[in-house]
Amino acid sequence: MKAKTPTMIKAFAMSWLLVLAACGGGGNGGAASVPAASSEGLWNGSTSTSRSVTGIVLDNGTYWVLYSVPNLSALIAGFIQGTGTSLNGSFSSSDGIDFNFSGQSINIATLSASYMTKQSFNGSVGYPNLNSPFTFTSSYNADYDQTPDLSAVAGNYVGLASVVGGNEAITIAISTQGVVAGTGGTSGCQYGGIVVPRAKGNLYDLSLVIGGGACATGKSAVTGIGYFDSGSKRLFLAALNKSRSNGLCFVGIKP
Repeated sequence: MKAKTPTMIKAFAMSWLLVLAACGGGGNGGAASVPAASSEGLWNGSTSTSRSVTGIVLDNGTYWVLYSVPNLSALIAGFIQGTGTSLNGSFSSSDGIDFNFSGQSINIATLSASYMTKQSFNGSVGYPNLNSPFTFTSSYNADYDQTPDLSAVAGNYVGLASVVGGNEAITIAISTQGVVAGTGGTSGCQYGGIVVPRAKGNLYDLSLVIGGGACATGKSAVTGIGYFDSGSKRLFLAALNKSRSNGLCFVGIKP
């Protein structure tokens, strides 16, 4: 895949919704404001660097934090992935990796946050090798409490795929059995795999093999997470390879 110019990328921003704004507003579901045993959930908010942010924290402590281009919530810039520990209202992680697609870079990251069950998830991200920390605030999105449904997510999507190395418009089809098949619009790169509903949380486990055509990263296999916003009919996928040396992000809309 060839890297697109900022102007060309913005042309696909409609499908990027993702970048968090379209993930929906935060709702507290009427939960009491007390510390939880876990910061698990779907979180939407913003950073001190004028970016929109969407956080996914799974029940096993794995997290994905997607962030937008500054002052442009409809265009994703990258995501941070890692594992953390929740304890008495505090969440911490020292193994984060930041895949910055707009800057075409990969950096080690740390994350620390305070949380209130189904209320708030607020914290900071630091970089041992960079002097560019930022803070964020976010609130709970009650979409996490819904049940994932393959019949609802099945369909054809048009959107933008990004890796550290390039961006490309692609089409993806998902069957009612969760089989994924996609093709790059200009490179001919092929995406094939499966999405499986998670037992907890309105999310999907994702496994993809990427290869064929002129793929920016060559042939690779990635695993990650998927989220379908039924209200906007948008699909969000974030994944990385086994060595965590490259990541993939896709946001597409279903007509």
